[in-house]
Amino acid sequence: MLDGIDLRVERGSVAALLGPNGAGKTTTVKVLSTLLRPDAGRVVVAGRDVLVEPVAVRRAISLTGQHATVDEVLTGRENLVMTGRLRHLTKAAARERAAALLERFDLVEAADRRVSTYSGGMTRRLDIALGLVDDPEVLFLDEPTTGLDPRSRRDVWDSVAELAASGVTVLLTTQYLEEADRLADRIAVLAAGRVAAEGTADELKSLIGGETVQLVLPDVATLAAATGVAEARGYVARVDADGLSLHVPTDGTAAGVRELLEVVAGLPVLRVSVHRPTLDEVFLALTEAPAVVR
Repeated sequence: MLDGIDLRVERGSVAALLGPNGAGKTTTVKVLSTLLRPDAGRVVVAGRDVLVEPVAVRRAISLTGQHATVDEVLTGRENLVMTGRLRHLTKAAARERAAALLERFDLVEAADRRVSTYSGGMTRRLDIALGLVDDPEVLFLDEPTTGLDPRSRRDVWDSVAELAASGVTVLLTTQYLEEADRLADRIAVLAAGRVAAEGTADELKSLIGGETVQLVLPDVATLAAATGVAEARGYVARVDADGLSLHVPTDGTAAGVRELLEVVAGLPVLRVSVHRPTLDEVFLALTEAPAVVR
């Protein structure tokens, strides 16, 4: 169930919906694609109201679900031509569109093989290509890389990035944080049917704090000494006794890091690294915390 979701996606951009199972990601896509009727509020997709102009919305969008819907008995080319004919393209136009999509998704060599012989990544790329036969304005991708190996996942990511670059508006749901970080211009984190936070990847990361400098020390005594020196200078440090490391908040600038290093100068620091919050940390903080961040 959704609870007052407010989303705005710019034309030609990639937006990602993140959230645990049951957060409302698939339900949101179903409402946007006219498969579910909203109980309240206003939903506009590609400039059309989903309640007032549902047919016009369907003509402007394409939806690729979590599971591929290709016919494995047919070849890749036959799948695309058949879909084109079902979308009322002429035979010639359907063949031309199929050829263009096979080229676009790097499936030319496998075009005349049965889909049953395709790898998971190839099948997923073909599935996305089927959704582009009639050149939609908006493409919904519901967890497009679930179950794919890392190489196939990257291939799909490249395809999605190319789509957005060509002007297609893409909204994808995913549980892969790296996927959202790499592809999305803006990300909405859903929790219990609500938008817990929304923004760019960098904006979301800033919600749970800035950068920290990690100092790795050679032994417990040196770790204690470094902690005492840092705290005496006003730093609020976190100690990782098991890892013999000290984590000190910083503004991330070279001057800020240099100032901290000057504080611990003279101590045998083994390694220094700067750490930024990851989307994984944002995801856990927003979906496990009881409060909603606005």
